[in-house]
Amino acid sequence: MYAIVEIAGHQFKVEKDQKVFVNRLATEEGKSISFDNVLLIADGSNVTVGAPAIGGAQVSAKVLKHLQGDKVIVFKKKRRKGYRVKNGHRQALSEIVIESIVASGAKPAKAEKAAPAKKAAPKTEVKAKPAAKKATGKADDLKKVEGIGPKIASTLVEAGIATFAELAKTDAAKISEIIADVRGNHVTDTWPAQAQMAADGKWDELKKWQDELDGGKA
Repeated sequence: MYAIVEIAGHQFKVEKDQKVFVNRLATEEGKSISFDNVLLIADGSNVTVGAPAIGGAQVSAKVLKHLQGDKVIVFKKKRRKGYRVKNGHRQALSEIVIESIVASGAKPAKAEKAAPAKKAAPKTEVKAKPAAKKATGKADDLKKVEGIGPKIASTLVEAGIATFAELAKTDAAKISEIIADVRGNHVTDTWPAQAQMAADGKWDELKKWQDELDGGKA
C-alpha cells in the first residue's frame, strides 16, 4: 500500500515505515505529525484518486531529526558585463518516517494558526512630478555640434531644446546652466553659433570651423 501525499509544498510517494527527507517542518524532533492532503492511495489493484485530495484520508509520520542538505553552488554570470556572483546554499530539511496510511475516517489535521494580518498603512497622497517640457518641432542630432556628446544632447532635449534652431536661440550661459549636472568641463561659447550654421544648412563652413575648434572652444 502506498500513497501520494503533499508535504511542505512537495508531493511524495510514500509507504509505511519509509523514511523521507522533506523541507523543514515546524514540528519538534520525536513528535508525530499528520498530513491530510492525500492525492492518491493504492492498495493492490484498488486505486483511489482524489479530486484533488481524498476526503478522510491521512498519512501520519514521526519527525526523526532536523538537518541541512548538501551544499549547492549557485553561480551567476552576465556576459560582457564583468558580473560574477558565487553563493553556496544548504536547504533546511526534516527526516521523517511514515507510521501509517489511513484511507478514510481520519480526523482532519490541525491547521497551523495564521499570523494576524497587519493593518494596512494609511495611504499617502503622492504628488505627481511636473512633466518635463516637451521639445517643439522635429528633433535634430545635436551631437553634430562640436563639444556636445550623447549625455548633453539628451539633457538639452529634456530641457526642451531639441533642434539646431532652438539651440541657436539659447544663450551660452543658459546652456551651461542646463548641463551643470553633466560631468566634465564643457565650453558652450560657440554652441549657439554652430547650431545656427547647422540650422542654415552651412555644413561645409561648419565642418571647416569645427576642425579648428577644441571641444567646442575656439
